[in-house]
Amino acid sequence: MNDRKKPLIIIVGAGFGGLSAARALASAEVDIVLVDQRNHHVFQPLLYQVATASLSPADIAGPVRSILSSQRNVTVVLGTVTGIDSAARSVSIDNGVRSGSISYDYLILATGARHAYFGNDHWESFAPGLKTIDDATSIRRRLLWAFERAEMATDIAERDAHLTIVIVGGGPTGVELAGSIIELARAALAKDFRRIDPRKARVILVEAGPRILPSFTPELSEAAKQSLEKLGVSVRVDARVMDCDADGVVIGAEHVPAATILWAAGVQASPAAGWLGAAADRAGRVLVGPDFSVPGHEGVFAIGDTASLTDAAGKVVPGVAPAAKQAGNYVGDMISRRLSGFPLPGPFRYRNYGNLATIGRNAAVADFGWIRLRGSLAWWLWGIAHIFFLIDFRNRVAVTLGWLWSFLTFKRGARLITGMLRVPGKHAATTKSN
Repeated sequence: MNDRKKPLIIIVGAGFGGLSAARALASAEVDIVLVDQRNHHVFQPLLYQVATASLSPADIAGPVRSILSSQRNVTVVLGTVTGIDSAARSVSIDNGVRSGSISYDYLILATGARHAYFGNDHWESFAPGLKTIDDATSIRRRLLWAFERAEMATDIAERDAHLTIVIVGGGPTGVELAGSIIELARAALAKDFRRIDPRKARVILVEAGPRILPSFTPELSEAAKQSLEKLGVSVRVDARVMDCDADGVVIGAEHVPAATILWAAGVQASPAAGWLGAAADRAGRVLVGPDFSVPGHEGVFAIGDTASLTDAAGKVVPGVAPAAKQAGNYVGDMISRRLSGFPLPGPFRYRNYGNLATIGRNAAVADFGWIRLRGSLAWWLWGIAHIFFLIDFRNRVAVTLGWLWSFLTFKRGARLITGMLRVPGKHAATTKSN
């Protein structure tokens, strides 16, 4: 235990789970240290809209210090966790200037996940995933620069390769990327170029399983597939990616020349299990008890994408934002009750309030269990739900106005190419902000 008057709780990660845990402890007589390697919280469900130039990064993110500024028992530390000594109950942190350790009474690990390449990590440089603001702006750069290169190309095959975008993974992220990219090409960019017709761009969605959106019912998965194909997306199911490089992707036995490949096929947990020496599943998620406690590590909890838990109802808790928020609330409330001497809550039970995925303009699917929707009504519900769950009022206004502008004009307001494009095997292209 530490020598402070109040118990010290360290929360690692300022995602949905970490912030929810901190807020659940707002009235507790504790000191909280929230550690994250980035100074902002990002609303991950809308990252694909930053990647496809619908929204700007600030529309879906907010500074962690600002978000928690009114909660006086929280101190925010910007730094990277490099290790955990659960025997000494301390966390090692490096902020790039100095390193040190902080002792804790309770530790909540909400460190999220990154993309998984199933043993082919060298593919990452050719097929980036989408988990952070940096990922989103990098993908936006690749997409927009692909059209610029197609405009400059003199060889037909080279031009066609630049106008081919392959998305690997048919879950919600892959489906939403595919729909948004095809609409970017066929509406927002349609009149911007002189030598090419962006409407001829090919978007290919590749899914190794028998259907896209496998977490939805077969009927809604088929409806989503038909909607994508109506937009012009080529959907390939039961198709496995065998290789990818700077020249394209191998799907089964077919090589598809493509300058842009995006990865939405799997996730790998953070190194939290390795820090603790704890048991983990195949994706690296810590195997936790029914209250998210880590067996053999007193006072340590793992939540969100960091944890693997089958709840009291026998359901595997999914790695989605609502589940992370519920887990954060649960663990924060449980610690508060424990410190106050109140009865502890029963084992965690995940409440699934529904699954939503947007496919394109006026097209989405929604599965609430008791009712299933598709089309424009599902699309409006998807928009309302995402605006409601954004982190603050400014974000809600910005996103609402951005969507309204796009809906009325068919234009994208964030078509900026920034930074330097580095594609392995190709020459780097220097670009400037517009």
